[in-house]
Amino acid sequence: MALHEGDPGALGEYRIVDRLGAGGMGVVYRARSRSGREVAVKVVHAQYAADPVFRARFRHEIAAVRKVSGAFTAPVVDADPEAELPWMATQYVPGRSLADHLRADGPMVGAELRNLVLGLVEALRDIHRTGVVHRDLKPANVLMADDGPRVIDFGISRAAENQTLTETGHMMGTPPFMSPEQLSDARSVGPASDVFSLGSLVVFAATGRGPFDTDSPYLTAYRVLSEEPALDAVLPPLREVVSRCLAKEPGARPGLDELSRAFTTALPDVAPSEVPTVPHRRPDPQPTLPPAAASAHPVEEQPVEELPVEEQAPPSPPSAGNRRLRVLVAVAGVLAVALTAYLLGPFKGGGGTVQEGASPSASATRWAAYPAGWRSWRTTVYAAADQGVKKSKAPEISGSGSGPNPECVPGGGSFYCAGQSALPIRVDAATGRTLWRAAARPGNTPLERYGAQVLGVRDGVLLVREVIGNAAGDDDTTTVSALAVDDGRRLWSREVQNLYVETALVGGLVLTPDGAVVTARSPRDGAARWSMTLPSGYNCTFVLDGDRTFADCADYHTPAGAQRLLYALDPADGGLRRLGSGPSVTATYAGMLDGRPVFVERRSADPNTEDNAFVRVMLIDPDGGRARTVKLSQQQDGHVGLVQGVLCFVTSNGRLTAVSPLTGKPLWSTATTLEQPGPPIADGRRSLFVASASGRVAALDARAGTLLWESYPRAGRVDSVGGSLADPVPHRGALLVPTPDGTLFTLDPAHPERKPVSG
Repeated sequence: MALHEGDPGALGEYRIVDRLGAGGMGVVYRARSRSGREVAVKVVHAQYAADPVFRARFRHEIAAVRKVSGAFTAPVVDADPEAELPWMATQYVPGRSLADHLRADGPMVGAELRNLVLGLVEALRDIHRTGVVHRDLKPANVLMADDGPRVIDFGISRAAENQTLTETGHMMGTPPFMSPEQLSDARSVGPASDVFSLGSLVVFAATGRGPFDTDSPYLTAYRVLSEEPALDAVLPPLREVVSRCLAKEPGARPGLDELSRAFTTALPDVAPSEVPTVPHRRPDPQPTLPPAAASAHPVEEQPVEELPVEEQAPPSPPSAGNRRLRVLVAVAGVLAVALTAYLLGPFKGGGGTVQEGASPSASATRWAAYPAGWRSWRTTVYAAADQGVKKSKAPEISGSGSGPNPECVPGGGSFYCAGQSALPIRVDAATGRTLWRAAARPGNTPLERYGAQVLGVRDGVLLVREVIGNAAGDDDTTTVSALAVDDGRRLWSREVQNLYVETALVGGLVLTPDGAVVTARSPRDGAARWSMTLPSGYNCTFVLDGDRTFADCADYHTPAGAQRLLYALDPADGGLRRLGSGPSVTATYAGMLDGRPVFVERRSADPNTEDNAFVRVMLIDPDGGRARTVKLSQQQDGHVGLVQGVLCFVTSNGRLTAVSPLTGKPLWSTATTLEQPGPPIADGRRSLFVASASGRVAALDARAGTLLWESYPRAGRVDSVGGSLADPVPHRGALLVPTPDGTLFTLDPAHPERKPVSG
């Protein structure tokens, strides 16, 4: 990742090279010493640095983890617990994480799996012999180096001798790989907890799924505490060993020496082609979460120290009644604290990639192949251009809506983008190079206020809508402009007089409003082709679906007597035909289903009403104009879009819910960890994407709702940028993502963890 504004240039004797990642506790950088040695430097967040108790923990922690060394760990090489922002440096390991490895190559078998598992056992043995318990062993904390795995981030585990610093209820970890005792009582955690995590990790490596996986971290934690692991996909010899690792009681789990012998026997050193396979089992039905657990709320993560290893004794097995009580109490109370690191993103580092996402479950064949020469890249709307205005200065962002919020459209082998304070640009889709930047409109330089929206590309012309004005905002001028796609020169401009009617590219013509009259013009020269008159005093937008176009007009200025008018528009001559039963004024357009416009109606016309959820679906007959109304069996909220024939609702907490537009019944619901994501976007195949302002992206299977992966943030800054999110743009097998701060980057959906090069 590129460095952010405010990132340090150096720490101690180490020069910062780039970011590796960030999480709930701090930021991880790749750095280089004076001798050229590369390290991963972990810097804690300021709120922890200001806490004297945390500093005491950190000093003890550094002293403990400095003792850890071994062939399969990334040791601590330097630290400064007294710095303004305490940091520690570990060996940099150039390799991708186990999570990324499985996502790209699928589950492991044969010698590859054997070497991984035995390497992890040896790494834990090296960690435990110094009195340290890892506490967060998971796929993201295992790096796949050329000579074997490396376990990282044991630096955030609690030093075993720090009993006096333990605080009640403070825990950290990742639910799919946490032990039952870590969820129920963090103070009882000992080396056996890492054995449980190891068992979950081995199942994940061998099958691509964890033994307790669900779509919700709360349900996953409940299964860890109360249900048996799902091991049907694990081959019998290995299944017996991991089953013992996953025993609910710590005392029933084998030690590492015993495990080394058992894994050596259960994992033969053979080629992958010689290993029999077991079909992957379907996930077990999700259990019903107890009411107490459903009401738990995550709170801020805090670390906790372990009891000394030598003072820990295996607890007595509880009775069945006590077990049930412990499960309910644990899920309802302590679980909420334990989930924070999982939901906000872990404190990563140690080298390699920092991708943390869902279990790999999608074949690479789900993604379209991109053209030869394509690579993932990252740039900004202000980058240097080959032609036109060479460089554009990023504005000082002071409040909501003042940032660029760029929107992009594809055209051939390029993307065309523009935004607030961002002149239109053409970016090469394969490399991210800015080919040209348009000049400001003549007579309006220097610009005090400028904003542009890309409408589309047609006949070798880029159509944009531009707003130019002074700093006070009392003299705005809106135009439709045509730019040549080869060099960005302006071909023509036309002033727009009615801001309540959308400017759009329809049927190969650009629609320019002048009051209630809308004129269709040729993209090449702006010549008028036809005109039509829309109802005065209405906000009108245009809905396109192949060769069908609709004008959707609503009187939002008088909500008490508001009405919604829907017209079928003939792009050939501008003919309008009103559809008799249009959508209600509270309805939101979602998409087209079998040629029918689909709207989703809210309960209230007032957007500030507390209960303003979506309650009904309206499907409009484009011929007769009749509306079919379908009641949603469960109220929904958030953004909505029609994807692969289903309505997909995206809430602010990152949950996606698919609903049948024909029955109103939910089809699937999946949780992501994205913050304030935008609407869902389909790739035209089997997948959908959602993105957040930070540049985090989640990909899901549109039919089953399976979470395929989540990326890490790639925006430059998100702290003060407001406005709506631009949609991700699937194009030629890749995905372009614009972020509100002006960052543009592409992802290869088959390998989203790859670091993009600078465009």
